[in-house]
Amino acid sequence: MSAIASAFKNVDLRKKILFTLAMIVLFRIGSQIPVPGVDYASITQQIRDLTSQSAVYSLINLFSGGALLRLSIFAVGIMPYITASIIVQLLTVVIPKFEQLKKEGQTGQAKMTEYTRYLTVALALLQSSGIVALADRKQLLGQGIPVLKEGTGIFGLVVMVMVMTSGAVLVMWIGELITDRGIGNGMSLLIFAGIATSLPGQGMRILQNSGGFVFGAVLVGVLLLIIGVVFIEQGQRRIPVQYAKRMIGRRQYGETSTYLPLKVNQAGVIPVIFASSLLTVPILITQIIQSGSHDAATKDNWWNRNVMTVLSDPSAWQYIIVYFALIIFFSFFYVFVQYDPYDQADNMKKYGGFIPGIRPGRPTAEYLGYVMNRLLVVGSLYLGVIAVLPNILINMGVTGGQAGQGGQMPFGGTAVLILVSVALTTVKQLESQLMQANYEGFLK
Repeated sequence: MSAIASAFKNVDLRKKILFTLAMIVLFRIGSQIPVPGVDYASITQQIRDLTSQSAVYSLINLFSGGALLRLSIFAVGIMPYITASIIVQLLTVVIPKFEQLKKEGQTGQAKMTEYTRYLTVALALLQSSGIVALADRKQLLGQGIPVLKEGTGIFGLVVMVMVMTSGAVLVMWIGELITDRGIGNGMSLLIFAGIATSLPGQGMRILQNSGGFVFGAVLVGVLLLIIGVVFIEQGQRRIPVQYAKRMIGRRQYGETSTYLPLKVNQAGVIPVIFASSLLTVPILITQIIQSGSHDAATKDNWWNRNVMTVLSDPSAWQYIIVYFALIIFFSFFYVFVQYDPYDQADNMKKYGGFIPGIRPGRPTAEYLGYVMNRLLVVGSLYLGVIAVLPNILINMGVTGGQAGQGGQMPFGGTAVLILVSVALTTVKQLESQLMQANYEGFLK
């Protein structure tokens, strides 16, 4: 709070903070404006009557702050950009051109950002088409629940898809504006705003359905969860690194000592997003395919009775085990893609750095890989436990929803993890900008 108070005293930082708040307000206003052709009064009543959210779009709806189920112009939200960014990062390992662009610095990064924007538009168009198709076939909010106005034709559906796609592009632009002209970390702040707006309603639902004692217990549990998340997110393994004396031009630089920080949770929340998306894809594809079929035999088969039943029930122990295993797998996979110990060892050797007691080169890379694997075991288990915690609470009946219908609980692990991570990152950015402003004033 002292950093925020000091930031408001600085004129430039105060303008950045106010600009960021204005963009967040604009994002929330857009999340309430329905697209043309939507029966907004009917949707509002249906959402009020529903006891939980659709398991298919629970993560997207959580990030959009409820805009998805309302079919607003920002219904798709920030998810296409997040997915596109992750895909482009993973392609740097597969495609040599992307890897070369990554090493070209600012110019290469600008080109990769351009590719990310193009992919975002394509993914937004695909997601919007799927959402509109489910809404047209009365499958979005549940079996047979009307969403669109009567008489909405093909032209109206195309307009809805284009408006949602344009809304996703506008959300991407707002996030980039916050990053460039605001306090930074724009996309994460939009996710933060979408999740934070769901907290009061979820808290009231828990209080009404489960009583004051359970509500108080949930608050205490959330407080302990926040403390644990902060502890792990701030935790790091500091590997000592020493640099030998070396000559640069005519100047000799003496021996220096520093450390290499390796975070416990190196992958962040990305493995959770990967695992959630992978589990919802089969449900989405099956619903779109079967929504136009009226054959009972097509819908009553082995796939629906076994696989779809499990994937649609977040409180089932099979779902929890698969979800937990996928998070651990993607934690290792993403870190291995993003962090190469051999490159780190080569950079240290190039500048004369070494780890005390470890030979430079391959032994250093093996040592860094060994340390990273041990940290990944702790970090992946931490992510898995945090992520499946809401699924366990669903089964216990303290989420305000019914077991088997599920959804992402804003008081649960994924939401708390994102909220705390974004808050910590934002405060650090404010402190660094405040320190830079103080240094500039001193030099002037």
